[in-house]
Amino acid sequence: MTEPSEEEILELIWTMEEESKKIEKDSLIKRMHLPAAEEKLNALADEDFITMEKNRVELTKKGRVNARLIIRRHRLAERLLNDVLEVKEDVMDSSACKFEHILDEEVTTSICTLLGHPVTCPHGKTIPSGECCEKANKEIRPVVMPLSELRPGDTAKVSYIVTKYHGRLDRLSSMGLLPGVQIRLHQRQPTYVIQMGETQIALDTAIARDIYVRLV
Repeated sequence: MTEPSEEEILELIWTMEEESKKIEKDSLIKRMHLPAAEEKLNALADEDFITMEKNRVELTKKGRVNARLIIRRHRLAERLLNDVLEVKEDVMDSSACKFEHILDEEVTTSICTLLGHPVTCPHGKTIPSGECCEKANKEIRPVVMPLSELRPGDTAKVSYIVTKYHGRLDRLSSMGLLPGVQIRLHQRQPTYVIQMGETQIALDTAIARDIYVRLV
């Protein structure tokens, strides 16, 4: 499928599914902001990308495969723009929307590897994994990686924090360990000790794995 507008619809359906499993056709059309929206949905149904029954819209197996790839490209582009290129947020999303339509599988895989196979976008949404995520070459150091993979003496900047525990996130925030802060790793054993400004902080392995940093 080559039509950007069709890809945007599949992306929107995937996103709406993340918000609410059931998608109403009327609600989808309102959020599409495209001319001839209903005709475009009918075209996607004819091509077996979606099904429409009464007022409910669902992705088919074919549609889900395509939507997954679009979402993966978009969110990896966001990570690249945010973590490596440090593009401002108001420009990041529009640029990622353009990238998602032109990135091929090889380039997408290269970006994912460069970033260290991130699991979430800058907004905290899940990035669908690819084959490269399972076959990651441990000998190549990515630009963005968990703090636990730093070596003593490495200097890095915190890119993002991924944790299921709100208490852990609150604790890190209270210490000032936030995205954009620069750190230096002193030691890995028995605990990770980092230097942040004039302060040294000890972190256990579980926490160090939740903090993703970019080498500087």
